[in-house]
Formats: sequence, C-alpha cells, structure tokens
Amino acid sequence: HQGVQLTASNRPPVSEIVDGCHVLATDDVGDPVWGHISKRDPDGRGVWIKAGPRGFDEVSDADVILIDFDGRRLGGPVDAVPYEYPLHTEVLRARSDADSVVHVHPPHAIALAATGQPLHVFSNGAGPFATGVPRFEREVGLVDSTELGAELAECLGRARAVFLVGHGIVTVGSSVATAVVTALLLERACRLQLLAAAGGGIVPALEQPGRRYAHTESDSYMLRSWEHLLRRVRGSGDCQ
Repeated sequence: HQGVQLTASNRPPVSEIVDGCHVLATDDVGDPVWGHISKRDPDGRGVWIKAGPRGFDEVSDADVILIDFDGRRLGGPVDAVPYEYPLHTEVLRARSDADSVVHVHPPHAIALAATGQPLHVFSNGAGPFATGVPRFEREVGLVDSTELGAELAECLGRARAVFLVGHGIVTVGSSVATAVVTALLLERACRLQLLAAAGGGIVPALEQPGRRYAHTESDSYMLRSWEHLLRRVRGSGDCQ
C-alpha cells in the first residue's frame, strides 16, 4: 500500500463500494469490467473508487483505492488510477449534496439516449427522474480530464442522472446505495420505454406523471430495493 492504509476507520467506504459493485452485477449494466463506483472520503481526503478491469461481481477490497481530487493515489493496493477519475472527482466537487457517483454503460440507456428522445415518466422506475435526465453530447471517448469532468458536472446540474450520449450514464446519490439503485432504476425505465415504443408507443396521458410517482423520489424508497439486492448478493435472509 502507498500512503493511507486500510484500517477500521476507513474500511466502511471500501465495503460500501464492494457491496455496490456486487449489487450492480445483479443487472445488465453493459460492459462487465468497465465502469466505476466512487464515494467521497468521510475524512475529506478525496474519493474512494473502484480501480482496475475487474468484473463488478469480482470486486473485492483489493480493487478499491483512495485518490485525492487531483487524481493522486493516496492508498489502496492497485497502482493504476482509472482514466475517468475526473468524471467522479469533478461531479463530487460540484455536488456537495452527493456522496457517491456511479458510471456504467447499460445497453437500454445507451440505446434510448441514441434515439434523441427524452425519458418519459410512466413507471415507478422512471419516477425519480420526473424533472428530466440531461444529455451530455460532447463527442469524447472518455471523460478523462478536469475540463471534461467539470463540463459533465455542469450538464448534470442538480439532476439525479445524466445520459453520456454514445457512452453510458452517470448517477449520483447521498450514498453508494442510492447512487447504485438510481443507476438500476434508470436502466429499467429506459428498457420499459423501448418496450413501449416497440409495442406502439406510450399513451399520451401517461406522459404527464404529475405526482403519481412522488413516492419514488425518497432515499427510503431506493433503500428498500438496495436491501433486497444486497440480501441476494450476500445469499442471506438478513441484510448485514
């Protein structure tokens, strides 16, 4: 290890990221090894982040590192810092309300974003996105610079998620749990919209959600799904 050692005081962020990766592996989030979860360091040193090309189902403590906001590795067993670390650091720098960022490449979200259509809110899964999902349309392969990360953060604004058109999605949350479930719900909502389009389209009345899905906007709603998925990946009847 370099710099910060993994101790009882900083083990929880690592554990949260490992759990988040395993929960993401319960759904199709696209590329099996590419993508990241990050969490703001509770002691203000920087960001904990998944590093290295490991499948989400394979991630362990050994795949999580601590970096500062300039991308310097402060601790953890992996030497390489992810190329897209600025995606995480700049979003967290801009969003003091966010504790975690998820970046993945889920197929239905990528497909829907490529159509140019907005996300329509006609399901519980889409409910958290009633205020809209902005589109980051810069023609870039990776968000691998401070400048691009800052542009992405500006595009995200106060939203829960953003489409990286032709690339994937980014979601934020007050915890790893809520950021992960937000990503899973966005992919589910996109999948349902594509299914509805294939079946003839969405009934216009359902495109005006009003307060129908207000109950989906709370963290407690997200956490119910998280606890279920965590029980599944742990193979236990009780969430530890």
